[in-house]
Amino acid sequence: MFERPSLILFDLDGTISDPITGIARSINHALMTLGFEEVSENRIAKFIGIPLDETLAALCETESGKLVNQLVIKYRERFSTVGYSENALYPGVREALIDLHEKNLHLAVCTSKRADYAQRILQMFELDSLFRFVNGGDVGIRKEHQIARMLADGKITGNALMIGDRSVDLAAAHASGLASAGVLWGYGSREELERENPSLLFRSPTEWHILADLSAACPKEPNSR
Repeated sequence: MFERPSLILFDLDGTISDPITGIARSINHALMTLGFEEVSENRIAKFIGIPLDETLAALCETESGKLVNQLVIKYRERFSTVGYSENALYPGVREALIDLHEKNLHLAVCTSKRADYAQRILQMFELDSLFRFVNGGDVGIRKEHQIARMLADGKITGNALMIGDRSVDLAAAHASGLASAGVLWGYGSREELERENPSLLFRSPTEWHILADLSAACPKEPNSR
């Protein structure tokens, strides 16, 4: 049985909005400033949703923590001033979030981004008032640690639901015993998401409305017939 969640944790990048332009330009700013070659947007897209330090280390094929920290600093130089705003809300997300909020579901954001960046993005889209809180990550902090800490602090309960577009979102939820749901418009493939056995798979934000009416088991793809 899958019950109405006590709170819905939304991933940000690839779930609520598409950040590829700002992230790609900021990564390339960091790389080229430190003497590396520019990387294609298509290659960077594969890392959307992965923690920044892991992404930069993989792109540079380095295990040097010092170099990664330098890259993070250069990345944030650009991202904090303009990169965060080079971002597009996915069609239907605004209306779907407002609908859930008006139906008295508790909403929050759990992102590997720093919380202050996430807040600015939500404010830019005028969505910040819909969320009870924003939980952000940082270098060395993984999403499973973020969720475990929220549980330990009493900010969420075991009946919360994590919604995201990458396997790391779903796996982080499962590590703490939370249910998960995947979205199919982000950066993770259907195969990637299905490997984590989510309780639900959404093809469109318009399908989020079923979360307000849950009281019994639901199919993995609502309205798929």
